[in-house]
Amino acid sequence: MLSGADKKIYLNKAPRFDDIMCGLRATGRQPKGIIKEMKTVMALARKFNDEVARPYALELDLKMHADPDYLPWDFVKKANEWGFYTLFIPKVFGGQGFSFSCIGCLLEELNSACSSLANLVGVHYLGYTGLMTSFNVRLMDQVSRDVVEGQKTGEPRLISFAITEPDAGTDSQVTEFMDTGALACHARKIDGGYEINGSKIFISCGHLAAWHILYAYTDLEKASENMAVLVVKTGTDGFSLGKKEKKMGQKACVASELVFTDCFIPDEYVALDKGQMEKLSRTPGQTAQQVLSYVWAASRTGVAAFGTGAARGALETVLEFAAKTEVDGRLLINHEWCQHMLAEMYNNVAVGRLAYCETSAAVGMHALTKLFNFKPVYYLLKYLPLKLLDPICSRVTRLGIVTWAVRKLYFDMQTDDEIARTDGWGSVAKVVGTDAGVKNCRMALAIMGAAGIRHDQRAEKLMRDSKLYQIYEGTNQINRLEVFKWFLKRSFPETVCFPVESGESC
Repeated sequence: MLSGADKKIYLNKAPRFDDIMCGLRATGRQPKGIIKEMKTVMALARKFNDEVARPYALELDLKMHADPDYLPWDFVKKANEWGFYTLFIPKVFGGQGFSFSCIGCLLEELNSACSSLANLVGVHYLGYTGLMTSFNVRLMDQVSRDVVEGQKTGEPRLISFAITEPDAGTDSQVTEFMDTGALACHARKIDGGYEINGSKIFISCGHLAAWHILYAYTDLEKASENMAVLVVKTGTDGFSLGKKEKKMGQKACVASELVFTDCFIPDEYVALDKGQMEKLSRTPGQTAQQVLSYVWAASRTGVAAFGTGAARGALETVLEFAAKTEVDGRLLINHEWCQHMLAEMYNNVAVGRLAYCETSAAVGMHALTKLFNFKPVYYLLKYLPLKLLDPICSRVTRLGIVTWAVRKLYFDMQTDDEIARTDGWGSVAKVVGTDAGVKNCRMALAIMGAAGIRHDQRAEKLMRDSKLYQIYEGTNQINRLEVFKWFLKRSFPETVCFPVESGESC
């Protein structure tokens, strides 16, 4: 028989029980109300697909081919009317308050109809995640309420996430690369705020956003220890929008260049900087890693759902084609070889969904959504009337002690194991889900043959759209290294991961 101590020892051997059973552990810890919310979100997304996204997707893609500078405000306003931009904003900030644990369901559903249109909804929450992970409650409240007001007035107030630079993609996403990379977006401390010079590129929805969550650096030589999270409003002096990328796929979701020339950001729009990090228990460099881990655990879960949705869209497209196309005198769907391929495509979708759901469970217990998924908080916010809640919250969120308490919970009380578990699962899900998307799109084209390359059959668009998922939010190559770093390396401490001065790598 095992003693309690023995049991603990064996369960902490790799692979650790807590690492590989996140979904099981979350079952009893998270509110059952989230399941009901997931069903609502899924039904809402399917209705939106039928009425708005699917009928419009090909038309908009052709429009973007003809005019790459076109901005799809018509669709953004329609999504705003449906409430998609406030759906996951907590009720304490005036939003609808659906659990962030449900966002994967929404993104998979929307992507099954069109990746471009899904991104016009999904990347707004990437920007919101970039703001939330500063845990600056006052700014979270201010930006959130502006988004909510934009829904009420019919003028969408999207949020972008600005981290990628012209010569620094991965370098800006992994702290091990920051100090040796080519980061150039400089934040110089001056009286009353920061002066920003530099640019960001490939910023999804940059030309459509009202708010931009900017990651800049006060010392470019030691960027990993000098990161600043800043909130920039469109129209700020010294901030301008540059070129739009001419992309192969996801054309409707514009990828923008953001340019900062002596752009002054006042202290009131500084979400997090080194001075604030120094008040926390970890070093500024370690806190910067923690901030990025919070971002990637959440955002890569979303991209995994994107990829899974693309995989499902490919399956549904080819199923419809196979059910009405005859080959050698019988329907394609009745050929055994085709059934094998369709089953394999279904497997890819199922595994992608399991990966992002497992990651979402980990995030719900240990990362960004843990406070809102804590049962007493969840049910208090769910059932307390907004008219009663709002006047109180709009005052309390301005208090500095609230930001201090939230940061204490999220930064100081998060363990190293929880950072590894959530960031690592984000990378696992991202690779699995996005690879599944590309695999299924290739298989759809293989089954459909010449018909698959016709624009009106959707399959070629799905292929163009899905490829990008393997590249952004960290390429799948860098995410594989992240999986090694967080889950495998810790069992072999002598292992070197990521390039070091000697030129070694994992």
